[in-house]
Amino acid sequence: MLWNFKPQARAFRYVGHKDVITSVQFSPLGNLLASASRDRTVRLWIPDKRGKSSEFKAHTAPVRSVDFSADGQFLATASEDKSIKVWNMYRQRFLYSLYRHTHWVRCAKFSPDGRLIVSCSEDKTIKIWDTTSKQCVNNFSDSIGFANFVEFNPNGTCIASAGSDHTVKIWDIRVNKLLQHYQVHSCGVNCVSFHPSGNYLITASSDGTLKILDLLEGRLIYTLQGHTGPVFTVSFSKGGELFSSGGADAQVLLWRTNFDELNCKDVYKKSLKRLHFDSPPHLLDIYPRTPHPHEGKIETVEINPKLEVIDLQTSTPPVVDVLSFDSTTTTETIVRSLPDKGEEMCGYFINPSLMSSESSPALKKKTDDMSDLPSESQRSIPLAVTEALEHIMEQLNVLTETVSILEQRLTLTEDKLKDCLENQQKLCNAIQQKS
Repeated sequence: MLWNFKPQARAFRYVGHKDVITSVQFSPLGNLLASASRDRTVRLWIPDKRGKSSEFKAHTAPVRSVDFSADGQFLATASEDKSIKVWNMYRQRFLYSLYRHTHWVRCAKFSPDGRLIVSCSEDKTIKIWDTTSKQCVNNFSDSIGFANFVEFNPNGTCIASAGSDHTVKIWDIRVNKLLQHYQVHSCGVNCVSFHPSGNYLITASSDGTLKILDLLEGRLIYTLQGHTGPVFTVSFSKGGELFSSGGADAQVLLWRTNFDELNCKDVYKKSLKRLHFDSPPHLLDIYPRTPHPHEGKIETVEINPKLEVIDLQTSTPPVVDVLSFDSTTTTETIVRSLPDKGEEMCGYFINPSLMSSESSPALKKKTDDMSDLPSESQRSIPLAVTEALEHIMEQLNVLTETVSILEQRLTLTEDKLKDCLENQQKLCNAIQQKS
């Protein structure tokens, strides 16, 4: 769903995925929208009333997370096939996979400078990856629960994890140290979001609350109650003056912040100067701080907006369903209709919205004219070619299903082997104790 903040504006519902959608994210420029689904695909949408989309197929299991790099050139996807995949947005093609997790990968996020990726998995580990060497350069383990969500702070020196064990943890990735440890929720934490200043963190939990943490003071300052049931996601706006939350009650709540008087843009500019991996400690880096376990009664402000906020839900909301175009056909039409001058550059370019408007004024005009795409009967593609392509797609789908089945069997074999090794270890220990 794409919502407009203007009064009485219509919302757009994009139809294309065949199963539950697990993650959505805007590109940094706002010209693209990425979505992940349990149908094992990732889609890129142009967020307008036409809703054109491209479909990515590479994962062999449900996709749990999508994330754009800060420059918008790359997209990272995390899946239950235990892999993280990175895609090039300029050419819209698959680049490489990251394999080291031994269980489902819940989330993967780029660092602000794009040189690192952080991922979390149900194997109870958080891994840091170098995007240049494509190697795992750091690993954080937890013996109790696994992380549902991870995110870098705005200057890229720390990561925050939302734990299934009801905790929120903040790690300094330069010295591999747990800086802060919050136990403020009574159920699993599903999502976290840093304020652009880096001074505040908001958390969403299955206990039905949102909580705002002051990271410089190391304490809980706000508890927000607005959802009925688990809260699945929360996110600050780019400037930090707003944040939104979504929950199992089928509601999206929009909140306005009033707890930070600093100019976020000024703080962010200063932070950009310290994006080096070995940068020295700084006050705004939340460093150095000892762990802060929060238990018992805490003096915080509780906010319940139910009686103060106008419910915008109506019995007949003005929603427009937008059906997506077939990505392959749309791609071919776009490439053929480009001007000759840009043909060399655009031959690899699937989505025209990714190009800067400065590169070719003629191309921008052509892109605007693509709203009237020809119908299937008017296209010049021969019927035999179309049938052959459909047959190839069917065969590829069969291969994908086969690989998925093989991977499931491999997972079962790994689990059985792990059990055998554990039993063997127990027998050895028992024999040693008897002897």
